Amino acid sequence: MWRSSSLILRQLARRRLLSNVPESTVYGGPRPQETSAARRVTVTTLRGKHRRGDPITVVTAYDYPSAVHVDSAGIDVCLVGDSAAMVVHGHDTTLPITLDVMLEHCRAVARGAPRPLLVGDLPFGCYESSAAQAVDSAVRVLKEGGMDAIKLEGGAPSRISAAKAIVEAGIAVMGHVGLTPQAISVLGGFRPQGKTVDSAVKVVETALALQEAGCFSVVLECVPAPVAAAATSALQIPTIGIGAGPFCSGQVTPKFCKQFGNVGDVINKALSEYKQEVETRTFPGPSHTPYKITPMDVDGFATALQKMGLSDAADAAASAAENSEKDGGPKENS
Repeated sequence: MWRSSSLILRQLARRRLLSNVPESTVYGGPRPQETSAARRVTVTTLRGKHRRGDPITVVTAYDYPSAVHVDSAGIDVCLVGDSAAMVVHGHDTTLPITLDVMLEHCRAVARGAPRPLLVGDLPFGCYESSAAQAVDSAVRVLKEGGMDAIKLEGGAPSRISAAKAIVEAGIAVMGHVGLTPQAISVLGGFRPQGKTVDSAVKVVETALALQEAGCFSVVLECVPAPVAAAATSALQIPTIGIGAGPFCSGQVTPKFCKQFGNVGDVINKALSEYKQEVETRTFPGPSHTPYKITPMDVDGFATALQKMGLSDAADAAASAAENSEKDGGPKENS
């Protein structure tokens, strides 16, 4: 009797959980709660992969449909980057995007990707003033954005202090060194780093400082492969390379690296075909016009239109009904 009651309670609990599960595909139904929970990627998961020498996969997403694809592909980390300012909103740099806008992107991604570790960027202007401001912003990214961790750029003493304060507040932090797009004003553009002895040493020193601050991982962006290899060897936490060669613990693919698919061409081709079929009146066809009205109702509708003084409209309705019965396509206007 006790076992039977326990089973019923577990089933009821599972049903309640299912009502809150994000969709497994953009227009699909919910996935089983225990499946996604069992495979959930955490910071501990990444530490295990790093310890075993298994590469870590990281992909950036800005919205729900993209997040669904990232989740379905089994990617380890989904990064909601402040690069949304450029990729989604059309700005020239990452600087204009605000924390409130970033939170909208974070929430959309969180709904679409329940499996990977979710990391949200702290955008420019929300963590530079003080460690307290940094903690407040990081808390919002987790509480309001649904993220598991945050990422912050740079290795200046104030950034190291901010990272340490956020970790001490109980929030996982991913560091970011090398090319740091938020520092474009100081760097004088999107320029690679680590190309001189002093610059290369600074990359490694900064990465070590972020590790000491408690970061669980460090992004190395746009640095030479030997510099990334040295930093990866010196650190005890995973490195994630962005255009930094094959020797990092994991990878994010930037625009200048290998293209695994040219989605833009596919979209342009589809839009061109759509335009052509609309213009030649081959779309929509019968299969795309599913809503029917009976011949008797068409006659009644046409009669009602005649009484309203809309003879042309009545003829158009009758003609459309007749044409739909033949091939589903509208007749050309004479």
